[in-house]
Amino acid sequence: MLLAHVFNKLFTLSSLKGRLLLGLSCTLLLLAALVLGMAWQVGKTMVHETNMAHLRYETQLLADELTQQIEQRIQALERLNDLVGVSEDPDVLERALINNDTLLAWFDGIVISDRSGLILSDWPTVSGRRGLESTEFEYFKMLRGTRFPYVSEPFVGRASNMPMILIGVPRKDAQGEFVGFIGGIVSLDAGGLFNRLSKVRLGEHGFAAVATASGKILYHPDRSLVNMPIPHLATNPLMELAIDGWTGDGVETLLDGRSSLQSYAQVWPASWVVGFFLPIEQAYQPLVGFIKKLWWVWVMLALLMMPFLWWLLARILTPLNQLEEQIGEVGQGCRAHVRLATSMQELQQVAITFNRVEDERQQLVDNLQEREAFLDSVLNASPQGMFVANFGGFITYMNPALLDMLGVAETLPMEAWLKQVHADDIEGAEDMWRHSLKSGSDFVRQLRFIRSDNEMLWLDIHARVVMLSQGGHSLGLVGVVKDITERREQEALQRWEAEHDPLTGLLNRRGFERRLEDAFADFQKTSTPSALLMFDLDHFKPINDDGGHALGDEMLRRIAQVVAWEVRRSDHVARQGGDEFGVLLPSCTIGQAERIAESLRQAVSEVSVVHEGKQYNVTLSVGVTRFDEGDGCVDDALSRADSASYDAKREGRNSVVLNVPDKLNSTSLFE
Repeated sequence: MLLAHVFNKLFTLSSLKGRLLLGLSCTLLLLAALVLGMAWQVGKTMVHETNMAHLRYETQLLADELTQQIEQRIQALERLNDLVGVSEDPDVLERALINNDTLLAWFDGIVISDRSGLILSDWPTVSGRRGLESTEFEYFKMLRGTRFPYVSEPFVGRASNMPMILIGVPRKDAQGEFVGFIGGIVSLDAGGLFNRLSKVRLGEHGFAAVATASGKILYHPDRSLVNMPIPHLATNPLMELAIDGWTGDGVETLLDGRSSLQSYAQVWPASWVVGFFLPIEQAYQPLVGFIKKLWWVWVMLALLMMPFLWWLLARILTPLNQLEEQIGEVGQGCRAHVRLATSMQELQQVAITFNRVEDERQQLVDNLQEREAFLDSVLNASPQGMFVANFGGFITYMNPALLDMLGVAETLPMEAWLKQVHADDIEGAEDMWRHSLKSGSDFVRQLRFIRSDNEMLWLDIHARVVMLSQGGHSLGLVGVVKDITERREQEALQRWEAEHDPLTGLLNRRGFERRLEDAFADFQKTSTPSALLMFDLDHFKPINDDGGHALGDEMLRRIAQVVAWEVRRSDHVARQGGDEFGVLLPSCTIGQAERIAESLRQAVSEVSVVHEGKQYNVTLSVGVTRFDEGDGCVDDALSRADSASYDAKREGRNSVVLNVPDKLNSTSLFE
């Protein structure tokens, strides 16, 4: 139960004691890992050297044994050669072989040939062997050429169909001439030459192998490799050196890709190479097991020490717990200062520092309360709307003037009244607010606010970030809010009057030219088509002459209403002066413009005024054009439209004339 309690405290890590215990435990584990790491490195070196020494010894021992066996077999064949002499009588040769039957303990068979390589006799007799030609075999060529004992390359016997080697000695006459050979056949499958190797075991995966200097395998635990070339020889530099006559050891990879300790020795009488191979993971397996056991000993020791360390830390940290309790009592007002009964200088210094800071804090609290009371009085008495926001951007105070201006209650949360900010203004205001808090720059913004009674206010807000004199940290914002609704409405009215005709409510020349410039700029940037209509009133002068300007003004107002009704909502209609009118048709093709012009002509012809029983009508002479790529400015299009309007008057009035640069002749539409 105690151990479980310690673990629970340790992994909570919410206390200094738990963290110290974790630190000590980690230190122990780190020390254990360091010691085990050093032990691993030293042990690995020792294991490597020990295994390499053992491999060298075993390899040389096996090479010496094979050398001795080869030499003994050669000596036995030489003694048989002395007994046989140069006789080529098959019966004599057979009796000699039978009389030396004990040689079969070393050989699987013995053959005798003549000088041409023809097998004269063999023992034991194998069907098909006597009479075979061996002239083309490399061992016959070597024996005849060198006239010294020779161990052949592995080959498959034609009679037995088994992999084998031949240990041969040359037969020579009195003059030393080659008269044949005596050969002892050793089977690579069942021969006793490699019995010792088959019994060699270096752990579970270690093994020995024998190959010829030409790179053919004589013995290998994998019997399918016998009499085959050494695979992937180029990937093992140590084996390549051994094939060339080198004796030594090192670390290289096996055929299956595993790293292994390798040792090589030479069997010189036969030109063979003996190799011992021990996978590294097997060589290090005892060391790995030892390190694992040692690691668990360290872990268990550390776990058993944790309760003691926990108790020891609890005793050491008792004064710290007292300091914590007394600080809590100071915070609750139960005591004025901290008093510790401990000899620990660090804790005594902490207590002294805390008491000094607490005295300074109490003085600051008293001063702050006085300042807050003064500030509350100033803000409450101010007729200007004011607010205070904290460093997180939340408004924590609004004075009565601001609450009355917005028509919100003091208890209404900020999230609720923020929804009353106009939807078109809220996103931009929030971005500017966050930027001011982050950068320390002033927040200056005008936005619309919808009161609960649906009255819309225009507010001008100017807030400044309050910064600490030391450190440059933001404490929040203090802002002033002004109601500028009346001013904005007056400005909007002035802008409207500056661009509109007071009689008809249509655009005046100034407003019309500004919209023409905007449309022409869009045409130049995006090739957006726009058309232009220019017209004045036919037969308007008699209305002014007979009925006076009042009757003329009434006619102008009616025509303005009709024209505004006939065009699209996106179009701009202007009275440029007197009875001259213009219509801008944005995003309109010339075909659409012609149809609109004709509808205007028709609608205006139906407008009339009556004076003293007499009815007066007017008609339109309309000029139609569009913006063109050759236009350098708006005036080019205006000139074409004016010209077309004059053409319409010359052609009899009450008509529509089209004038575009790419047409040679204008088109007239008459009623």
